[in-house]
Amino acid sequence: MDITIVELKIPNGSRTVYGNLYAPTASGKYPAMIVSHGYNDTNEYFAKECSYIAQHGYVAYAFDFCGGSVNSKSTGSSTDMTITSEKEDLLAVLDYIKALDNVDSNNVVLLGGSQGGLVSSLAAAERADEVKALAMYFPAFCIHDDWAKKYKTPEDAPEQFDFWGLTLGRGFVEDVQTLDVFGTIGNFKGDVLILHGDKDAIVPYSYSERAVEAYENAELIKMPCEGHGFSMQGGQTAKEKVLDFLDKETKQ
Repeated sequence: MDITIVELKIPNGSRTVYGNLYAPTASGKYPAMIVSHGYNDTNEYFAKECSYIAQHGYVAYAFDFCGGSVNSKSTGSSTDMTITSEKEDLLAVLDYIKALDNVDSNNVVLLGGSQGGLVSSLAAAERADEVKALAMYFPAFCIHDDWAKKYKTPEDAPEQFDFWGLTLGRGFVEDVQTLDVFGTIGNFKGDVLILHGDKDAIVPYSYSERAVEAYENAELIKMPCEGHGFSMQGGQTAKEKVLDFLDKETKQ
């Protein structure tokens, strides 16, 4: 199926979200997938997934979180970025994409990787009636625990500091320590697909096992010998699993 790829900027209050919209060229209404990248990454991480999905009859939108990367094309500073601000960006994108003429608003699925997976899970929990299904690659459900170990209280964190190449503000720590991840994500009652490598050194596989218990309708696919970020072969498998999931959820 022929597709078009166009830049699309979406307003979110004083912020502007930049992303790329992938869509079939033929007119009509299509199910949609909104894609959220991980920490200090950009929408380009999921470009192959988006093209692949669009070629199979979906609208896909992958975007940069505001302040979410040193290479972000969205507005905003990384020192103002928090998990909550990223969730707000995603919810603004959800509202916008649902209203597009070529999108079936009843069939919108979220896909997120790592921190973007966590953000997608929180957005799905908040807008459970508007999200058809949720898919995640190695979702960073460990973030709260990791930062609680790093700083006992937000006041212990510097006002600004470097973490993995991105300058964060103390507000990130304050926000992340308020999260009740496993007490929240289960509010989403739709179907959930998680793909997670059993050699992930950043997010232990056990966190996805715990997430499956928190959800009512979740499937966890173990990716053998895969780490935090899939190999070329693992990435192909993941794309195919996501497409199968989308077809099952939106084209019955």
